[in-house]
Amino acid sequence: MADRDDTNDASRTYDVVVIGAGPVGENLADRTRAAGLSTVIVESELVGGECSYWACMPSKALLRPVVARADARRLPGLGEAVAGPLDAAKVLARRDEYTSHWKDDGQVGWLESVGVDLVRGHGRIDGPRTVAVATPDGGTVRLTARHAVAVCTGTTAALPDLPGVADVRPWTSREATAAKEAPARLAVVGGGVVAVEMATAWQALGSQVTLLVRGDGLLPRMEPFAGELVAGALREAGADVRFGVSVTSVAREGGRSDGAVRIALDGGDGPGELVADEILFATGRDPHTGDIGLETVGLTPGDWLTVDDTCRVTGVADGWLYAAGDVNHRALLTHQGKYQGRTAGAAIAARAKGEPVDDAPWGAHVATADHAAVPQVVFTDPEIGSVGLTAAEAERAGLRTRVVDYDLAGVAGAGLYGEGYEGRARMVVDLDRELVVGVTFAGPGVGELLHSATVAVAGQVPLARLWHAVPAYPTISEVWLRLLETYRG
Repeated sequence: MADRDDTNDASRTYDVVVIGAGPVGENLADRTRAAGLSTVIVESELVGGECSYWACMPSKALLRPVVARADARRLPGLGEAVAGPLDAAKVLARRDEYTSHWKDDGQVGWLESVGVDLVRGHGRIDGPRTVAVATPDGGTVRLTARHAVAVCTGTTAALPDLPGVADVRPWTSREATAAKEAPARLAVVGGGVVAVEMATAWQALGSQVTLLVRGDGLLPRMEPFAGELVAGALREAGADVRFGVSVTSVAREGGRSDGAVRIALDGGDGPGELVADEILFATGRDPHTGDIGLETVGLTPGDWLTVDDTCRVTGVADGWLYAAGDVNHRALLTHQGKYQGRTAGAAIAARAKGEPVDDAPWGAHVATADHAAVPQVVFTDPEIGSVGLTAAEAERAGLRTRVVDYDLAGVAGAGLYGEGYEGRARMVVDLDRELVVGVTFAGPGVGELLHSATVAVAGQVPLARLWHAVPAYPTISEVWLRLLETYRG
């Protein structure tokens, strides 16, 4: 596939060079290769990236038994049969299967099957259209791109600047999804998605979880009722959820690597201390751009990469540099990154062939999907599904809106789903355009409702047309009819 210098096999030329072989890089490379462009992908860890080994797949494998047991407990005749604890060893073993035991043979085989070359090692941009790869054997491979270099390096966990953090060896999302056993006591710092999902999983797997939240609620970027329902469920499961609390320092007892973690706290009822066996910081993400050579093309190492709607990095001469996925900070979600990868790959291919970008397969403009119609599911019990704008975001955007709420327990399908079903649905309507601009569902099983909401928001379906999308009876999806009826009054 590549053009090689016969006197130096370490120098190769491709149409496209991709840095990062996670889902985003894989999708981008697949698009450019399918369009006939020679493509190489560079990876320093496992092909498949964060999602496959330390995020989406292992975390959902841990959570699925938790949610399945919760659903079963809501059904008379079945609840008694699942009254006992989870078999943590079997749950962890299934998690290991879903990570392929942290081996990437299958992912490497897929790259080979679609004709994408792989170079293992740490890739750094080394001037325009050039990537230097430091390989595991101590060598260097220089890759030159005829058309594009794409940065798909994602993010890393952000740790707070606290006394003792470096020495305490805290968990991040990686350790939380890959741990071999449940710690007896687990402190989780944060109130976002990673924090609540991992608190849910490890509490169910046998840990006594204490959730330490600086703010006054969980899931602060979603509708307030979503975090309230999750907080209530965590407390019911036995977790200690504390709001208005900050961690001021951490230390291992006796300086031992296996010592308990002493956590100094401020807020709540005043200064205090918590002792745990492990501490998980789920306090945000940083761009993985600190050592990829951005300075060689006039960009700042460690910064997020600003892109246009085709994921082309702005401010780089000749427009050869692209950035897709979390690294551009548009929407830090795997499915959004994969979407961007497909879009960027199509745009690169179109430009390489001198074709109009707007006519490229998959489309070229991602503004709606990356800003106004981003779907997300939080896999707790209850599940949370949201897309588009919250009521507060719509108000800040200056829209004239109406917020329509409905109790999901009032839908026949919810009652059949389980006894004592608790949930809520919210629809945010732009009154001037008569369009749905945001939807949030909170309740057991609502994750599978979300795509219908995504279609309505991304497709800008008029309310007058939504009346003719008849939900099947008796399903939880009937909430769409109830929301529309409530809106009509």
